Amino acid sequence: MNQNEIKLYEARANIIKALAHPSRLFIVDMLQKQSRTVGELTEMIGADTSTVSKHLSVLKNAGIVEDEKKGTAVFYSLKTPCILNFIGCIEEVIESNTKAQLEILSCCRTRRTV
Repeated sequence: MNQNEIKLYEARANIIKALAHPSRLFIVDMLQKQSRTVGELTEMIGADTSTVSKHLSVLKNAGIVEDEKKGTAVFYSLKTPCILNFIGCIEEVIESNTKAQLEILSCCRTRRTV
């Protein structure tokens, strides 16, 4: 790999790492529906404000979310809604893996009854 390829793969890995937490995936899901404040997300997640703020910071630094101040409140929204395509692909992988596991299980059950 040359230096430009390394930088590209590192940038991709950083975005994937930013998504690699259940709470951050939940935040992305919630922001797909509408913009939200830290307070709203904190209540939905059930974590403390500082933790949710940290998750939002990670997502913002990765370029996935953006913030906008409206009066005294800061609203977060998806900066790059195309990230939902990636999440949809992940769900297809989960479904495919589940089907494969069910096929294996079915085969095993068939052998035990013979």
